[in-house]
Amino acid sequence: MSSESHSSSHLAGECVIRVAHVGKSYRMYRKPSERLLHAIFGGKDGGVSEFWALHDVSLDVRRGETFGIIGRNGSGKSTLLQIIAGTLQQTRGEVAVKGRVAALLELGSGFNPDFTGRENVYLNATILGLARREIDERLDSILAFAGIGEFIDQPVRSYSSGMSVRLAFAVIAHVDADVLIVDEALSVGDVFFAQKCMRFLREFKKEGTLLFVSHDAAAVTNLCDRALWLDSGVMKMQGGAKEVVEAYLAQQHATDRRDVTGVEVHVAEGRDGKEANGPDFRASAQQELGHAGRMSVFEFDPEQAGLEFGSGMAKIVDVGLYDDSGNRLSLTEGGEIVRLRISARMDHDIDRLIFGFYVKDRLGQRLFGDNTYLSTTGSAIAGDVIQAEFRFRMPRMPMGSYLVDVAIASGTQEDHTQHHWVHDAIEIRALDQTMRYGLMGIPMLGISMTRAGGQ
Repeated sequence: MSSESHSSSHLAGECVIRVAHVGKSYRMYRKPSERLLHAIFGGKDGGVSEFWALHDVSLDVRRGETFGIIGRNGSGKSTLLQIIAGTLQQTRGEVAVKGRVAALLELGSGFNPDFTGRENVYLNATILGLARREIDERLDSILAFAGIGEFIDQPVRSYSSGMSVRLAFAVIAHVDADVLIVDEALSVGDVFFAQKCMRFLREFKKEGTLLFVSHDAAAVTNLCDRALWLDSGVMKMQGGAKEVVEAYLAQQHATDRRDVTGVEVHVAEGRDGKEANGPDFRASAQQELGHAGRMSVFEFDPEQAGLEFGSGMAKIVDVGLYDDSGNRLSLTEGGEIVRLRISARMDHDIDRLIFGFYVKDRLGQRLFGDNTYLSTTGSAIAGDVIQAEFRFRMPRMPMGSYLVDVAIASGTQEDHTQHHWVHDAIEIRALDQTMRYGLMGIPMLGISMTRAGGQ
């Protein structure tokens, strides 16, 4: 593998990762003694089999691009990343990478288990090219990003997997990498840390090049420009992330059904829909089956909220989810009418107020949201507490955690000033598996099945 220095006068969109006809093979021995004898004496490979983890893989990743790699376990994804990162040598083919590379290939990779977290920060950051002075300057920010508290001075061998990945991600987020390689890092840790990582990755994408591996198809679709699908070390498809992921999921579904039932499954697309109002048809059927669709709502705590920013002319002091009668909710179900209330204290006189919110999944994908701009406007004077309320039917959510961003601004939709934006103001946690597919479920107005013809 070759590595070329980063040019300050690079052309936008130039190729920074080039993989050309790369293959990786491993010798398979029937017993350890055969491996030892072959290493000492060499000779013919009689009785030795060869396993190819990668076959003739080629790809180009351009500067500023986010490139995803998907595939089942054992498809060669991690092997390819290790070769690109320089921790594994390919058997054939060529790899070239331009610029400083930071890689998170496995949980706590590169950590010495007998060193403390703090010592490992200095060790890893030094390996990644930072001088001692630069690490000193960034240490507080690294520790704040990791958020593991007093454990930073304990040996890494005492860390949980979540703590290890927090610290490892915090280091690579602060080394000014040109190329960032992440392998399943977001599958460990709580939803708040995942949101922090996603915000960093979205910001990193503006300037850097990201190579991203995940089993989470939604994460690849949401983050990546292009993707590669590997199957048993062979390139199955390469192209736009959405198209590659959809083809991969369709193939996996067909394969799973064939393996389970012996029936070949063919996938086709179809879309149809009409707007209407009415009760949620599916809700009563699910209740009869005992499928509650419960969602816990955690109260707003300004000390536990995520990143905040704004001018400081106003401050959000409360956020809550209420039922349609005005009772604060700690538990709700999809399909119900709810009210999201945001209260803000004015520290200055403000004209043309705008309140808004987003509901995000654990990957930071914005599922839905709205603001007050088109429906109501107003002014306030210093000392006022203004409350905005959004009334809507709560969609059904797949099991997991969802976070709500809230904000207050002033101006217009196109030209406004953010006075206070709070990430992760409240958490909504879906407790029941009432739906399996998609990002959200909609309240269903009717379902029917009739005979269209035939005997």
